[in-house]
Amino acid sequence: MTSFVFPGQGSQTAGMAKDFYDNFQIARLVFEEIEDHTKINLKKIIFNDNEKDLNLTKFTQISIFTASYAIFKTFCLVREQENKNINVMMGHSLGEYTALACSNKISLKECSLILKKRGELMNNAVLPNQTGMAALIGKDSNAIQDIIDKNNLKIEIANDNSNIQIVISGKIDEIKKSKELFINNGVKKFIILNVSAAFHSKFMIEAQEELSQDIENVIFKENNIKIITNFDASAHSDGINIKNNLKKQMANKVSWTQSIKTLEAIGENKIIEIGPNKVLSGLIKRISNSFDIISIDKIADLD
Repeated sequence: MTSFVFPGQGSQTAGMAKDFYDNFQIARLVFEEIEDHTKINLKKIIFNDNEKDLNLTKFTQISIFTASYAIFKTFCLVREQENKNINVMMGHSLGEYTALACSNKISLKECSLILKKRGELMNNAVLPNQTGMAALIGKDSNAIQDIIDKNNLKIEIANDNSNIQIVISGKIDEIKKSKELFINNGVKKFIILNVSAAFHSKFMIEAQEELSQDIENVIFKENNIKIITNFDASAHSDGINIKNNLKKQMANKVSWTQSIKTLEAIGENKIIEIGPNKVLSGLIKRISNSFDIISIDKIADLD
């Protein structure tokens, strides 16, 4: 059996999926359909050498989703694998939505419209330059949380990406002040991320509550593909649990490390990463060496 994983924000790059768009009608149809639903000129944003618009959260998420979905549909056409022998799908943050669309849990139209709104809400959730995120390399989530608790830091763990990579969220001045403390406590690298706000934290609660109303109205279809959700890192095939966890995703931690351990416990051994930049493959290899991982972000990878 095969599992598919899909990346989140930060994986975007100018020109992503353009070779698929240029060479496969099915990829062009994906772009056209999502553009029709969202009324966003995605080709202009994604294929432009200037990444200014692509890096705006209100466009980034729907752009990565479009590129990933187009690559997935092309992969299925070439490999003749449309949801055959697929046991599990999962994604990192916005990638969870890609997993839901690719698994046919929700329709492409509903997913496109939800992600358009999600990007806008997260883009506008707080004033610019007030909050942010940083990547910490060298400690696991338990060690980082211990440092936060012992020093009463007003910072939250946003992404538990691997045993040695944790992302924190909070007010930008609090994050910058914490750098020396983390370094003195064994963190090897402290990298301020180029994001517009403190995602997966309390600063997203109002945006999460607004989006959850839209998620509630989405029809989740039942099928045999399991989704490992970011919120609880558990595998679900029923729409009710998937929907409820999705509602809580935006303002809570992405439990990626535990999600991969859940996938391992299920007995999966083959992972195909679909989407730009092969970000997740590196994270997965740091968590477990149990998987045969293939990354697809260029036509050459289809061979």
